[in-house]
Amino acid sequence: MKTAFVFGLSPWKSFISSWLPHSKVFRRHKPVSWMEFHCLWVPRILISSSPEVFVWGYKHPPFVEDFCRRRKIPFIRIEDGFIRSVALGATKAPPLSLCFDSPVLYYDPSAQSQLENILQTYDFAADSALLLRARRGIERLVGTRLSKYNTSQDVKIESIYGLKDRKRILVIGQVEDDMSILKGCERRMDNNDLVRIAAQENPGAHIIYKPHPEVLYGTRAARSRPEDIKDIAQVLDQDIALADAFETIDHVYTITSLSGFEALIRGIKVTCLGMPFYAGWGLTDDRQQCPRRSAQRTVEEIFAAAYLLYPKYFDPEQKKMITFEEALELLHSMRRAAAA
Repeated sequence: MKTAFVFGLSPWKSFISSWLPHSKVFRRHKPVSWMEFHCLWVPRILISSSPEVFVWGYKHPPFVEDFCRRRKIPFIRIEDGFIRSVALGATKAPPLSLCFDSPVLYYDPSAQSQLENILQTYDFAADSALLLRARRGIERLVGTRLSKYNTSQDVKIESIYGLKDRKRILVIGQVEDDMSILKGCERRMDNNDLVRIAAQENPGAHIIYKPHPEVLYGTRAARSRPEDIKDIAQVLDQDIALADAFETIDHVYTITSLSGFEALIRGIKVTCLGMPFYAGWGLTDDRQQCPRRSAQRTVEEIFAAAYLLYPKYFDPEQKKMITFEEALELLHSMRRAAAA
C-alpha cells in the first residue's frame, strides 16, 4: 500500500481521502512551517511505504517541493476537473472530478503537464473507441447544457442581447488573481484589458463581457471595475449559463478560461491571450506560443485527452470512482434536482 501525505488542503476538502482508496492518507490542512515539516513530517515520509506527497495547486511552501525533488519522492498537484458541481468551489461543494498532475498542472505551460504530454504523444488515430466516446461526450455535454460550474438559471438570451444586427463577440471574464492566469499568461492583464483588445480588434462589433460567476456572487474579489468598460461593451450583471451566453456568438475572447474550450466544441472561433491547455494545437487564435506543442489536434482529440484520459471522477454519495459518462449523468440529475 502507498502512503499519501496531503499538505495544505482546507479542512472541508477531507473528501480527498476517498479519492486515494489504495493509500494510507495523512493530512495536514494548516500551513506547515519549515521546522514542523523537517522535524515531524520528513521522518514519517522517509520511513513510509511508497510515499507520495500531494498539494492543492501551487498552494504549498517551496521547501516541500524541494525536499521531494531531492529525495525523488512523487510530488503531485491536485486541481478541480472540467465538470465539477452544481455550485461554485468557494461554496465548499465537493467536486465530481479532480486532476492529479506532476510536475505542473494543466494550466501551467512552463513545463509539460501530463495533459500536454497526452495531447502531444497519444496515438488518437489508433483508438477509434476513444474518439467515439469523445464525440458522444461532446454531444451529451452540449445537449445537457452543462459546464464546469452549474449555478446559473437558463434565460432567453435575445431578451438580454437584443436582436443581432452585427458581429457579436463574447469576452469571458476570469478571477484575475487566479493561478490559471498567473501561470498561464506571460503578459499581465486584467479583464478590462481583454475587453479593450476585443473591441479594438473588432470595430463596430457588439462586444459582450461576461464576468466570472465567483466575482458576480462575491465569493472572489474583482481586480478591475466593469463600470470602466461599459462605454465599449455590454456588461452582463447576472450569472447567465454558458450554453445561453454562447448563442448567436461569432467569436470568443479569453485569457485562459475553460470556457474557451466550451466555445470550441460548439464551433465558435476562440482567441486566447494566454496559453490554456487547448491552445497551441492549431484550433485557436493564439497570442502566446508554446513551442513544445507541435502536434495538430482536433476538438474531439482534445476533448478525449482533457475529459476522458486526464481527470478522475468520483461519486460523492456512493463513494466510488466512476467514468466521465457516469459523472456527466450524475451532474445532470443534480442540476435538475437543484432547479426543482
